[in-house]
Amino acid sequence: MMVHLEIEEEVGRLLAGRGLTLAVAESCTGGLMGHRITSVSGSSAYFLGGIIAYSDEVKTRELGVVPEVLGREGAVSESIAEQMAAGIRDRFRADIGLGITGIAGPGGGSAEKPVGLVFIGLADSGGRRVCRFNFCGDRMSIKKSSCQAALEMLRKYLKE
Repeated sequence: MMVHLEIEEEVGRLLAGRGLTLAVAESCTGGLMGHRITSVSGSSAYFLGGIIAYSDEVKTRELGVVPEVLGREGAVSESIAEQMAAGIRDRFRADIGLGITGIAGPGGGSAEKPVGLVFIGLADSGGRRVCRFNFCGDRMSIKKSSCQAALEMLRKYLKE
């Protein structure tokens, strides 16, 4: 009989199996990513915690996001996701940092940055990577899709 694992369980097993720790910096997901990770029993072995960095002030003060970059590119950008991931990794002294920023809607979008635009950054000791996504749906759907994409990005990274 084949056992189906939820992605957060699989990611947890991969992190624990490799002896790695994780911390998350969330903006548009508002804590949902941390909730999903901590829904797994034993997650304290690899999950250090996170920061819900919803305001620009918290992004700069708590995560070290560069104010000039924030002013130039806006909170929803590749650079900010990358800086959020690196900042949370450094602050929590984690092996891996994830940063999620986007526009969950229904307001706040523009022609250049529509509702559903999300950037997810991953930082480790070897560098940083960012993926861009364009999700559809209502606010909760976009938040859920963002978390799912972040978990899939992390799973892929852990299997490399």
